[in-house]
Amino acid sequence: MMTRRAPALCKTLAVLAVLAGVRASAAEPVSLVAHYTITMTHVRVGELSWTANFSDATYLTSASGKASGVLSVLVKGEGSFTTRGAIASPLTPAVARSDINDDDGVYETEMTFENGVLKHVEDRGDAAPPERIPVAKKLLQDVSDPLSAMLVPAEQNAMAAANCKRTLKIYDGRRRYNLALSYKRVDKVKMTRGYAGPALVCGVVLQPIGGYKPDSLLVRYLAGKDDLEMWFAPIKGSTYMAPVKALMPTLVGTMEVSADEFFERRSEAAAQKPVEKPVEPAPATPPAASPTTPSEPAQPADVTTVPPAKPVEIAPLDPPKQ
Repeated sequence: MMTRRAPALCKTLAVLAVLAGVRASAAEPVSLVAHYTITMTHVRVGELSWTANFSDATYLTSASGKASGVLSVLVKGEGSFTTRGAIASPLTPAVARSDINDDDGVYETEMTFENGVLKHVEDRGDAAPPERIPVAKKLLQDVSDPLSAMLVPAEQNAMAAANCKRTLKIYDGRRRYNLALSYKRVDKVKMTRGYAGPALVCGVVLQPIGGYKPDSLLVRYLAGKDDLEMWFAPIKGSTYMAPVKALMPTLVGTMEVSADEFFERRSEAAAQKPVEKPVEPAPATPPAASPTTPSEPAQPADVTTVPPAKPVEIAPLDPPKQ
């Protein structure tokens, strides 16, 4: 027999569930801003900037960088990469575009996904060198773009060893490779600006699959090695982590990609959200001079109606370029 307390308890739980849903949907958008330096044997050879914007249902992330110099033997060139997609675990890309100037020449790629499945690739500009290992279509199943893949889900404990136990299947429009991650340890990092705290250190094994030159120095020095590391830090206000450091020892020295800035910021819409003006009580009506003099009616309070803040939405995807 149900006691009188049971219906009250059920109602309480229902209210809490509703409130939880309201809080979840009202979460403010989160933006990550990061800057990295690329060094070879402690000599700076390049830099990289990365931003990631998360809303309730979509994300937009972009990166641009450049590496050059005598010591930049493993990575040379410059370029940018942008991806839009849907929030999921892992992230589900919709369109990924790149603009690259490297050993292949100057070219652009655009990848279109449907429900996270790669459907179409456009490659414009200088053709890829004929000596590159071809990429078979069957090897493009269940792949992600480089930026989406690097934003690793961490829904509970960001430093949990399980967050390293994954293989990132990546395709950048020309090159197909895997990054097999495994847990190594938890360390500490401190940025010049932004994050200071624990970092999840994952071992990384580069597994080249296709789209690369057989004599590539990057493949020759890094492929299959088990001493590569990638460090991840949580993005505050989200359930994802992003790299803050990558260490790649080679026979010619250690290449390091290290963040000196890694911080979150509120979106412009959230920062500019209007504040509702408090309601001020109407001034009291002075007492009547005589019983025959009618009192003045009280004036209504001056209430300013504040329009609801517009939710931040990712702009609709542009159609592929012809």
